[in-house]
Amino acid sequence: MAKKLYVGNLSYNTTEDGLRNLFSGFGAVASVKIIFDRETGNSKGFGFIEMSGDDEAVAAIAGTNGREYDGRKLRVNEAMDKPRRERGGGGNW
Repeated sequence: MAKKLYVGNLSYNTTEDGLRNLFSGFGAVASVKIIFDRETGNSKGFGFIEMSGDDEAVAAIAGTNGREYDGRKLRVNEAMDKPRRERGGGGNW
């Protein structure tokens, strides 16, 4: 079963392809998603990696958490399953 990982403290220059290459050293990567600000288009400095299995996810966390990548020390752990919050439509008070 796939396991989703949170990857924080990303450089604003980090790419999804770069993360895929880094994490593929620990097993099959099902998906990679860097989160971008909707208004500016800039990276928010974090993203999510989905590894194909639990063992691969554990190996990826052990091998990348605290590791320097693109000049930043990565923070990697299992992603929490939190429902997305609804976003308000505007400033009508």
